[in-house]
Amino acid sequence: MSGSGDADRFATACVATPHYLASHAGAAVLRGGGNAMDAAIAANLVLGVVAPYTCGIGGDCFAIVWDGALHGYNGSGRAPGAATPDAVAGCVDPGASEVPGMPRSGPLPITVPGAVDAWFALLERFGTRSFAELAEPAIAYAADGFPLTAAGAARIGAGEPVEPGWGEWQDIYGKAQAGARLSQPGLALTLQTVAAGGPDAFYRGVIGAAVAAHVRELGGLLDAADLAIHEGEWVEPLEGRYRDVTVAELPPNSQGSAALLALHLLDHAGPLPADGPERQHVLIEAVAAALAERDAHLTDPARMRIPPETLADPAHAEAIAATGSSPVAGAARGGGGDTAYLCAVDGAGMCVSLIQSNYNGFGSGVTVPGWGINLHHRGAYFSLDPDHVNVIAPGKRTLHTLMPAFARRDGRPWLVFGTMGADGQLQTQVQLLARLVDDGADPAAALAAPRWMVDPGDFSLRIENRFPSTVIDGLRRHGHRVDTTGPYEDFMGHAHLIRLDGDGLTAASDPRCEGLAAGF
Repeated sequence: MSGSGDADRFATACVATPHYLASHAGAAVLRGGGNAMDAAIAANLVLGVVAPYTCGIGGDCFAIVWDGALHGYNGSGRAPGAATPDAVAGCVDPGASEVPGMPRSGPLPITVPGAVDAWFALLERFGTRSFAELAEPAIAYAADGFPLTAAGAARIGAGEPVEPGWGEWQDIYGKAQAGARLSQPGLALTLQTVAAGGPDAFYRGVIGAAVAAHVRELGGLLDAADLAIHEGEWVEPLEGRYRDVTVAELPPNSQGSAALLALHLLDHAGPLPADGPERQHVLIEAVAAALAERDAHLTDPARMRIPPETLADPAHAEAIAATGSSPVAGAARGGGGDTAYLCAVDGAGMCVSLIQSNYNGFGSGVTVPGWGINLHHRGAYFSLDPDHVNVIAPGKRTLHTLMPAFARRDGRPWLVFGTMGADGQLQTQVQLLARLVDDGADPAAALAAPRWMVDPGDFSLRIENRFPSTVIDGLRRHGHRVDTTGPYEDFMGHAHLIRLDGDGLTAASDPRCEGLAAGF
């Protein structure tokens, strides 16, 4: 077994997640003869119970699967049928003379949760165990409780909603303390109901009716009809080259294509300088350019103004590099995202790269009474500006930060990887690949290395203080606005990876979380 930040070589199969209880649940499935998909779903379900401040049944889910061929699943939900800029703005500030921004919490940014559909679709195609069987550990933790760590209790405390009247958050989590057992009976009931009735129970049954009624009661736009028509989408992953590695990401509305753009910009620029301020400057400039292109073009692929695969095209990177111009800074956005990334590989070589999220913390702050469902607020990424490519519209999917990743070397699976972190996800992936590919770093060392994050609004930089002062001062001399942070910051991402080596598997979990790489 390996703990946070450690890496171990496994002969057969392993799983890596941001919480040790989830990793143990996934590893138990593998030991019991289940495959990588079975393990991933079991681990994800446990994560939604033991780390509800990162993910859960009220959020979205994306996945990349390798079983000898590449497969992708987009499990993002759409905006309600009543969601228009005027409808939202009228609820936010009816008398505003300027275009307001999307609310960051509450009932208005709630879109249809896509995770349940994704879990069942992925299991039907690739799994060998039933959802009901795989949900048993999660149901037990929800019904009987589990002991909270100090880190978990702190995350819960930081996730208290702005408005207590949005639901039953206080009743469930208000007295959570380190060392005490946390039980979530409403969530246990939800999981049991879905296990017995399948996705219909969630989207077209009693749960969906309760979700829609509660959101409407709070003044939101989500309706039972929006839930009833939901279905995710099988998609073809996009691939790009970085050095001698082929990297796979999901197409829009995922931001995965922006990561490929950053990697193509770096590949076009040639070998990286030696580790130091010049190297970090080169990486930061590529990431900033990719973020600017992402925000200018990326949304629901059916509503994009350029072909959805454009950002992943090496020719697009060459055109950007030829201009030599820097992206124009706007207003700082700040913030981050609380998400759960996990990966699993089994003895037959199936690889699963899966990410699931409520967006920030417990999501919207709306917890459905009686069911313990923390509803996400992914719609906060929409714009209310009618001229913006990502303007909210009925049935539209927003630009989505979730982006599981996978890489091949010499045509063979080499790396299953990803991270939480909202806007930081593509940034952490780029930094990890620079260390793993350019430097040949050990996976655990690559995950533990200090990181930075570019604000996609004003392109200012936050950087962990474990970077040498020569790097920090050097970046300032390059003109970057730099703010140093603590040594291991949550918002820098909780990344996990499994590397497929010729003689086994090497798995590692990020030291910034309570994660674990486990297997046999």
